[in-house]
Amino acid sequence: MLETRVTKLLGIRYPIVQGGMAWISRAELVAAVSEAGGLGVLASGTLRPSELVDELRKVRAATGKPFAVNVSLVPAHPDADATTAGTLTDIALDEGVRIFTTSAGSPAVMTEKLKKRGAIVMHVVPSARLARKAEAAGVDAVVAEGYEAGGHVGHDEHTSVVLWPSAVRAVKVPVIAAGGIVDGAGLAAALAFGAEGVQLGTRFIATTECNAHAVFKQRIAGAPETPTAVYCKSTHPGRALKTPLIDRLIELEQGGASGEELERLRGRGRSKAGCCDGDLEEGILPCGAGAGLVGRVAGVAEVMRELLEGYAAAKARMP
Repeated sequence: MLETRVTKLLGIRYPIVQGGMAWISRAELVAAVSEAGGLGVLASGTLRPSELVDELRKVRAATGKPFAVNVSLVPAHPDADATTAGTLTDIALDEGVRIFTTSAGSPAVMTEKLKKRGAIVMHVVPSARLARKAEAAGVDAVVAEGYEAGGHVGHDEHTSVVLWPSAVRAVKVPVIAAGGIVDGAGLAAALAFGAEGVQLGTRFIATTECNAHAVFKQRIAGAPETPTAVYCKSTHPGRALKTPLIDRLIELEQGGASGEELERLRGRGRSKAGCCDGDLEEGILPCGAGAGLVGRVAGVAEVMRELLEGYAAAKARMP
């Protein structure tokens, strides 16, 4: 047991949250993380309403432990429109979900609605300023996600070691640290900075229970020291594994391409192609900067054990 305000708030054994990742945070991974004592998070933004119901019921069948749903305020599914996030939220609430993470938009959009239904709300923020905004909107915790994170990242480029303590100082609600954490030493560092939990995405991609394509998992497991790059900095910045497409996007931007040109090349469906189909040429494989520390694909239970053992070892090394 590693008790913090986050474990008490969420009813979990360890302050370890699995990030809600588009396309690849499905029921098997979510249930496995929750069963291992963390908080599994189902990503709803790439699901149709009927698919969300199916996934929620699969999670319920596999675990009785707490789990959450991530609501992206800008859903990524090709069929999504302005009403999609609200529809998916209503479905999750009606299915009995009472823990949510919200991201990619203003915390004010969903927080009041969720709180009225008795839900716990955690909002993902890239800065201390937005952490204060989320707290003012009534969230129960903030996920302070540094620039090292995979997927969408903030324009301000706040690194984790600056963001985490800044967020802790800025708000009274618990802070969950995210961005670049893949091992127990990262957990220890986050707690030392004053965070009361951590959120990991990339490490959980490289697990047997994740539905990501095997090629994606192996690219993470065999990643070099600097495997990722941030692309489309002037429009919608994201961090992903370096691929020919990412190289082209970066080259275009550095050459002065317009935002319209960048987004046209980026297109739609690229993340699905990378995550689910393993397309290393034309796909985008969102991934955190810590991928080079992952080393291998393993089961979720083993990853959780290694995180806790690594945390204990890191504490023991401190003077």
